[in-house]
Amino acid sequence: MSLKMDGLFRTGRTLLTNLTNRVGWCQKEQRCIRFYCSLHAKRNRLSRHFQSVNLRTDVTALEEIKCKSQRLMLLAGLISPANPGCYYYMPYTLRAMEKLIKVIDKEMHAIGGQKVNMPTLNSAALWRASGRWDLIGSELLRLRDRHGQEYCLGPTHEEAITNLIASQGCLSYKQLPVLLYQVTRKFRDEPKPCFGLLRGREFYMKDLYTFDATQEAALQTYDLVCSAYCKVFRNLGLPFVKVRAAAGNIGGTLSHEFQLPAEIGEDMLLMCQGCDFSANMEMMDSKEGQCPVCQGKLMEKKGIEVGHTFLLGTKYSSVFKANVRNSQNELALAEMGCYGLGVSRILAAAIEVLSPEDAIRWPNLIAPYQICLIPPKKGSKEDKGAVLLEDLYDCIAEAVPDIQEELVLDDRTDLTIGKRLKDANKLGYPYVIICGKKILDEPPLFEIQNQSTEPQEWCDHS
Repeated sequence: MSLKMDGLFRTGRTLLTNLTNRVGWCQKEQRCIRFYCSLHAKRNRLSRHFQSVNLRTDVTALEEIKCKSQRLMLLAGLISPANPGCYYYMPYTLRAMEKLIKVIDKEMHAIGGQKVNMPTLNSAALWRASGRWDLIGSELLRLRDRHGQEYCLGPTHEEAITNLIASQGCLSYKQLPVLLYQVTRKFRDEPKPCFGLLRGREFYMKDLYTFDATQEAALQTYDLVCSAYCKVFRNLGLPFVKVRAAAGNIGGTLSHEFQLPAEIGEDMLLMCQGCDFSANMEMMDSKEGQCPVCQGKLMEKKGIEVGHTFLLGTKYSSVFKANVRNSQNELALAEMGCYGLGVSRILAAAIEVLSPEDAIRWPNLIAPYQICLIPPKKGSKEDKGAVLLEDLYDCIAEAVPDIQEELVLDDRTDLTIGKRLKDANKLGYPYVIICGKKILDEPPLFEIQNQSTEPQEWCDHS
């Protein structure tokens, strides 16, 4: 490689780095440089994407849908209805969810979490032992096998994980705390599933279960997990609030919810205007609407629950005899905690709180693709500039290999730029580069749209 070419690559990397923040993008300087190189990346062409060619144009059937995220995801072809409360997850949605799981995995690994996978079919005997077989009622999906044995499709796995720990013998204090989690499909027989992925019968959840030797250690682990959850939501740029909550049928002595304030939310939150106290209304006894901490005024706000934490104590370990051996070689029941993040719900809730009414806005970390490049319409007077955009695609991919998987070339050149730009807004690419009317200027200019800011910018090709 010549010194000139090497210099171009270094300069290009510098310019392209200015498009990057934590996962790839920054909003300071959006200039790109053409590299005179013979290497061409395999281009990711939109015309070959399964769902993008099926973007819905008939919005009349969607106008009555009150839930913004449900309407936008259906309009963009991100999900498709299967049965009541069940959806097909299209490629873009699955790609976003895989990115979200990576974000969650990172924070779970940082606190010592180990990933496992538990059976979806749970024995009725386990649930009867804990008392939840009858307690949960009709929301629990139950079935029998050919031998008449009863099972349920697990909405949570407290019984299963505690039974697993008990079957392995007692845990040593040297192993503690033990944090085991999974990301799997869960099932709940919702009487009236609604709002798309916000409340369905089949959904994805990250559930974590922890085991400690003492109540004090369990509380420390509880705080550690709550801090990790806060990091997840901060990294996603979501306006979350952590609120005190009731333990419900899962049980325990301490519980918090992680909520995203939104009008479509089904939980009513009470938030103090004078301090950081907040709680789910269902657990508040205050009749005067006063904060129990500072006596300030409590403000009501609706929220979408996206996470829940429980300090369980020995509720399950006492049933299944899950023991730990402390440093004095004494046996004790494991002090447990359980923690959940609604993975598919976070996807929809993020769209709900970040998006305008007519376009999807993803958290940058989990946008299915980061940059969409739109060439001119075939046969238009700007068509000769298409080769410049293709060169730009190749040079970006060559200069910053990590970005290559994040590029999409909208090669549906039978459509106008306006139509393709509208589709790009529907799908929520954070950045769109357009080869439009100014490509004929001297020097040729590309239009760059940063979807998180209103004004577009222009960059040349030299």
